[in-house]
Amino acid sequence: MTVVFSKVRDHPEPVNRPAEWPLPLNRRNKYNGLSLLAQLAPDCVPLCFFDPQYRGVLDKMQYGNEGKSRGKRRAELPQMREPEIIEFIQAIAKTLLPSGHLLLWIDKYHLCTGVNPWLPDNLSIVDLITWDKGKIGMGYRTRRQSEYLLILQKSPKRAKGVWQKHDIPDIWTETVSKNGHTHPKPVGLQAALIEAVTLPGDVVLDPAAGSYSALDAALQVDRNFLGCDLWSE
Repeated sequence: MTVVFSKVRDHPEPVNRPAEWPLPLNRRNKYNGLSLLAQLAPDCVPLCFFDPQYRGVLDKMQYGNEGKSRGKRRAELPQMREPEIIEFIQAIAKTLLPSGHLLLWIDKYHLCTGVNPWLPDNLSIVDLITWDKGKIGMGYRTRRQSEYLLILQKSPKRAKGVWQKHDIPDIWTETVSKNGHTHPKPVGLQAALIEAVTLPGDVVLDPAAGSYSALDAALQVDRNFLGCDLWSE
């Protein structure tokens, strides 16, 4: 019988780890994410988070409150259309180690319409986590209470020797405080996932860091963080 579980990582060490990173580690850097990715060598990080502000859902749902009342703060954030999202994902795939992971936050609209056209040949969807936010949102039919985290892996696709933590449920309940940002993400979930696919001292990348919850999660589990965002609240 094939054993797929392992708590020992035999993931390769980054062969292109730079002596100096383009931006300070463990800081909230105001910078262009694509410019950061362009300066990184191939195969240099084991994990990247990516949480784009999806322009597509605002275009399609048309709730009528974009730029006013409930939609005002979301509409003020720099939105990403599909070509820019694809450019980010292609650049992230380059920076990941072989068998490294991209954790892509996605809303229900884009989950249902599909993201496969965005992905390069060497990046595959391997799992999905539903984040139950514990509070209800908008929706034409059912009301939104969840967001989704697509787990993608760079080839070669494998779990044993790469994924070390085996107690993470695929439905994760965690409430968050906005703390000045429109769309913060759950620190506890991100910390658990960082532990699953990295080792202490590894660098976790987030080129569109938003509320910098990935920074908080990385520091919580003794990892380093490299990231930036154009928006500062």
